[in-house]
Amino acid sequence: MAGAREPIHISILVSGGGSNLQAVMDGVADGRIAGARIGLVISSKEDAYALLRAERAGIPTAVVGKSGYPGDDERAERLLGLLSAARTDMIALAGYMHVLSPRVIAPYAGRIVNIHPSLIPRHCGMGYYGRRVHEAVLASGDKQSGATVHFVDEGVDTGDVIVQRAVPVLGGDTPETLAARVLETEHDIIVEAVAKVVDGLREAEGKHEK
Repeated sequence: MAGAREPIHISILVSGGGSNLQAVMDGVADGRIAGARIGLVISSKEDAYALLRAERAGIPTAVVGKSGYPGDDERAERLLGLLSAARTDMIALAGYMHVLSPRVIAPYAGRIVNIHPSLIPRHCGMGYYGRRVHEAVLASGDKQSGATVHFVDEGVDTGDVIVQRAVPVLGGDTPETLAARVLETEHDIIVEAVAKVVDGLREAEGKHEK
């Protein structure tokens, strides 16, 4: 009888509170993301609450910030070293507030996902992050917003969409109230998208095993 297949090893990059990280952790724990484990959480900020979430769950953590490295190449090498040591199969950017270097993207092409708080291609690209996205939605008069999980390529929010879901913009919405409604949807679709990518990787792995 063949032994159990190795799980897909996910590394998650964060910068803040980590509620999307928590959603993925919960999805792995309850089986919605089957055949996977989270092997590493990397934060761009040493005081990110996401780190505490990971540590409480027994997940190894690391911090790779803007400071402490002579340049982008050195920071990219540090990230690559951590990802390799964690045997990373796929990467999820869950509120990660930096653009990944092409040096990091290249070896993981087709295996990096990002969540963005709008309906791409609306309100995305360089400069659209956090509160700015929701301010732009309200300023535009859009009747709906939403969230998108997409593959990461060398552009900014330009990779293929994996899952996208709309939420209504309500009369009297502020950036804060809209953000809270979108965040609830983010928690759902990031689990759905990560599960899809994991399933695809496991299917490809199975084909290679034949």
